[in-house]
Amino acid sequence: MEKFVIIGGVAAGPKTACHLKRLKPEAQVTVIDQDSLISYGGCGIPYFISGDVADADALRSTSFDVVRDEAFFSGAKGVDVKASTRAISIDRQLKTVQLENLLTNTTESISYDKLVLATGSKPTIPPIYGTDLKGVFTVSSLKSAIALQQYLKEGDAEKAVIIGGGAIGIEMAEGLEDMWGLETTIVEFMPQLLPSFIEKPIERMLSYHLQQNNIRIHTAESVSGLEGDENGIVARVVTNKQVLDAQLIIIATGVRPRDELARDAGLLVSPRGGIIVNNRLQTSDPNIYAAGDCIETTHLVTGKKTFAPLGSLSNRQGRVVADNLAGNFSHFDGVVGSFIMKAFDVCVGTTGLTLATAKAEGFDADMCITVQSDRAHFIPGHKDIVLAMIFDRKSRRVLGLQGFSAMGNSVLARINAAAALLSQRAVIEDFSVLEMAYAPPFSTALDALNVVANVAENKVSGRFRSLPLEDFITWMEAPASHPERLVVDVRSVFDSRHEVERFGDLWLPLPYPEVRARYQELPRDRELILVCGAGTRSYEVQVFLDSVGYTRNLVLGGSLMALRPMGIEWLSNDD
Repeated sequence: MEKFVIIGGVAAGPKTACHLKRLKPEAQVTVIDQDSLISYGGCGIPYFISGDVADADALRSTSFDVVRDEAFFSGAKGVDVKASTRAISIDRQLKTVQLENLLTNTTESISYDKLVLATGSKPTIPPIYGTDLKGVFTVSSLKSAIALQQYLKEGDAEKAVIIGGGAIGIEMAEGLEDMWGLETTIVEFMPQLLPSFIEKPIERMLSYHLQQNNIRIHTAESVSGLEGDENGIVARVVTNKQVLDAQLIIIATGVRPRDELARDAGLLVSPRGGIIVNNRLQTSDPNIYAAGDCIETTHLVTGKKTFAPLGSLSNRQGRVVADNLAGNFSHFDGVVGSFIMKAFDVCVGTTGLTLATAKAEGFDADMCITVQSDRAHFIPGHKDIVLAMIFDRKSRRVLGLQGFSAMGNSVLARINAAAALLSQRAVIEDFSVLEMAYAPPFSTALDALNVVANVAENKVSGRFRSLPLEDFITWMEAPASHPERLVVDVRSVFDSRHEVERFGDLWLPLPYPEVRARYQELPRDRELILVCGAGTRSYEVQVFLDSVGYTRNLVLGGSLMALRPMGIEWLSNDD
């Protein structure tokens, strides 16, 4: 009887074990995990804290409400689970693993024919003082989440600070404010939330929505330490700019691969962290495989190695490992970096590269932003969906897509479609002609994904010239920096009235239907910034003005509708 030993019992490990038993029912499969709680949905932890998930067992339960504990795996799956057991070392010559039972402090050795490492990741703790104070938490495991919830129930915390503005930090902020009523602050070292994931305009939208929901945000700010009271309970956060009162701290500064066991066993491990595997998820030892957060994988856009700690990927990789263990060739070629999250009433999604990352990787990268209805405009309840497409100007290859919208599936659908195309090295035209399911209650006839690709195609073909949103905002805050510019608003006089009143000679109304008759009224010695609601009218006006010799013009990229979710105070809400 073949013996398969799997170290790690959260996501990749249990998936490997269960799929392997279906392929080889006669095999002996053992899962080892140092925690007493196994096989849970770690990505659901913020929703457990927020109260959306009623109790911790819900994260450990099957869809038919059976808790995935040791008895479940033994009785239902035929898998032996040794929980509360730490793998101390691997002897690759003898093909054994040395184990320590954490409840009895006893040790044993277990042999294997094939070994799987699914050791996951561990939180990155910043080098600051005070992290050992009571009231300081990470949310790297279900046990830590249960301890946090218990602290919230029993304590009298009124203020919380979250160190780290990534996805976990933002999701935890929502739970602390919405469920527990804590005055919550996010402190992020980088200049924006979700650094390396989204563009600044979309981050502005997210930040504004969080602030509208009472979350305080401090970016470009570093934490130097935590101070406690006389009872050893955290009381303050010290940054390079201020001191913040807080009785609860959550450290959410990312995770790194838990690869020490593999390294000590002499397996190849990346200098950046992560067990090195081939596309069959086989390590440098042909009898040992690895999957989940502990491995290094390939980014399919850049072709370079990356770290992608997501439960969804762990489950896919677990299946691939099981296939190969059973003799069925299967491969996992890499990732494109797809991600989506909710924040109160909005969602943000991304796949591929950001503009800055694309440029750093050597691409001749550019970006366009569009705002489109998520369904036909005549369907009640339609919402705007903002999409940002990153592409290479030379090859026309699409490098990334980001989305922002009200909660729902509109962003998810476009991100998923884009992810599939990115993995195939698709170009802009592939997105332009992509067939998307259509019915008025679900989308527009020309889908938002097609629209953003069409704008990108116009841009790389030289038919469309734009002023980036960030540049426009900066200029509007200090118009004297570019006195040669003039805004030409092609909306109706009614829609543009507030901006015309506020900015006077800087903001010229010229309604779209009147452009062809009145274009000669435009000054030739000014740079014309063409604006409208969604951008379509501005682009058409640009094409016309170019044809009559008024070529010194730019369209506001993303349009005025892209500014509204940012909470720009001088912009009216009229269309």
